[in-house]
Amino acid sequence: MQFQSDIMGSKVVRPMVRESTALGAAMLAGLAVGYWSCQAELADKKEIERIFSPELEREKRETLYDGWLTAIGRTKTN
Repeated sequence: MQFQSDIMGSKVVRPMVRESTALGAAMLAGLAVGYWSCQAELADKKEIERIFSPELEREKRETLYDGWLTAIGRTKTN
């Protein structure tokens, strides 16, 4: 997560519940049957385990990103 934050240059929020797909399905089901009245009510249920903030300088981030683009380019077939 730290690397992703560094490369994107933005914060990354890691939720307490890492199985977001299952949690989202359960929340949608709860909305559908009236267990929760609205999406805003669900926003209060989110628990954050950790927030990652970028730590790399812009120049280093750009160098790493360029390397990633080069690696991706090598995997493509013509």
